[in-house]
Amino acid sequence: MKQPKAPILCFVGRSNSGKTTVIERLIPELVREGYRLATIKHAGHGFNMDTEGKDSWRHKQAGAETVIVISKGSLAMFTDTDEEVGIEQLRERYVTEGIDLIIAEGWKSEGHAKIVVVRDHVGEIPFSPDGLLAIVSNKPLQDVPSGVPIFDPDDIEGLAGLISRQFRHKSNLIT
Repeated sequence: MKQPKAPILCFVGRSNSGKTTVIERLIPELVREGYRLATIKHAGHGFNMDTEGKDSWRHKQAGAETVIVISKGSLAMFTDTDEEVGIEQLRERYVTEGIDLIIAEGWKSEGHAKIVVVRDHVGEIPFSPDGLLAIVSNKPLQDVPSGVPIFDPDDIEGLAGLISRQFRHKSNLIT
C-alpha cells in the first residue's frame, strides 16, 4: 500500500520577518512530539551552497550539470535547473516515505496551508488567503481575517499545538 504524500505547510513573510527563526525553534518541538520532518526553503534571490575550491565545486565549475556528494549518513546534490521547480515536484522527487510533514519557507502564492510571519503589518507582503492557519507576530495587528489565531514568536508550544491538531503524524493516527 502506497503511503499518502506528506502534507506541505508553508511559512511566508517578507525577508527578515523571522520565518527562519520560527521554523528553527519549531522543528525540535515537533520532533519531540514524534514528527518526522522535511524542510524546503525557497531562495528568491538565488543561492550557492557549494564551497569554492571543494571537489564538488570544482566538478560544477568544470561543467557538470549535476554533482552529488555522498558520505555515511549524508547526501547533497547540486544541479542546474532551466526553470524554478515547484514544491509538489520537489516533494515527489526528493522527500522520502515516512516523512509526516514538509515545512516550507516561501511559496506564498501556492494554495497550501500557510502560516504568515509578520514583522510590521498583515499586508506587508501579498499572499493567498487560501489555507491560512495562523499569523505569527509580536505586534498588535489589524485587518486579521476572522477566526485566524495570532501567535507570539515565542509561543512555539502553542504554534506546535496548532500544527499537531492540523497535521497528524503517523504515531497519532488511529488504526
